[in-house]
Amino acid sequence: MTQDAGGAPGAAPQPQTPQDPQGAEPAAGQRPAWDDPRLPWAGRPRRVDILLWAGIVVSGVYYWAMLPFRAPLVGTHPVELELLNGSTEAIVAAAAFARLGHGTLAVVLLAALPGLMKFDWLYWLAGRLWGERLITLLSGKRNRGHKYMRRVQRWGRKFTWPAVVIAQFLPIPTAIIYAVVGWAGMRLITFLILDAIGTLLWAGMLAGLGYALGHHAVVVAQAISHYGLWISIALVVVIVFFQVRSQRHMIRTAAQARPAATGGRASPAATGGQASPAAPGGQASMAAQAGDEAGS
Repeated sequence: MTQDAGGAPGAAPQPQTPQDPQGAEPAAGQRPAWDDPRLPWAGRPRRVDILLWAGIVVSGVYYWAMLPFRAPLVGTHPVELELLNGSTEAIVAAAAFARLGHGTLAVVLLAALPGLMKFDWLYWLAGRLWGERLITLLSGKRNRGHKYMRRVQRWGRKFTWPAVVIAQFLPIPTAIIYAVVGWAGMRLITFLILDAIGTLLWAGMLAGLGYALGHHAVVVAQAISHYGLWISIALVVVIVFFQVRSQRHMIRTAAQARPAATGGRASPAATGGQASPAAPGGQASMAAQAGDEAGS
């Protein structure tokens, strides 16, 4: 590729100076080094991006690490288990023990606050920091996050405030709700107050169930703890199986999508080494998979 030297007509053509690779736009069909659709940010990550992403990863690792302890502790130390991960069975068992005189309902409800809320603020902050891109990742194929975003734009706090309160009762990952309200601009103190109210309502419902069951729930919890090791092993095996199958499906889908993304485009060799300019708007498509941290 040549251009007239100095722009003067009739001058001898000179080879065009190659652009700096770091400043050049990526060729069509080529994804920039930092443009990974599995990550919630676009471009090179900042320090805050890395720290927040690490915190979310740690919350997921913490959830998996707690799985082997759920069955052994539910019938022996349910309040401690409730503090650790706020699981449904821990709250029910703790309230059942309280009816038999081992503890009080007030302790059961208070223990549920840190057990259920400890990582919620991470998703609120992630929604405020990464916005729509994160919500798309969390929503997956059903794209439920964008439905809630449209409701936020239509109703504002009339939607966001009740959504946080009832998030524990909805059949969707609470992380989506927390990310949406963070994106909508809800203040942290408001979010924490509403989240605490919703957590107490959820824990109160479960505690009421456990208190009503009383001795029967205690017997079941103690039986689970007796066989806790085998139950934990079976749980881990089942979870690992489904995770491996899900990862293989994602890899297969990505491999099938790659030829379609580059199909019909001429290679650099076919065009004499000249790459076509990148299409406006970028090439990366959004895909996501997320789990809900709260044990249910």
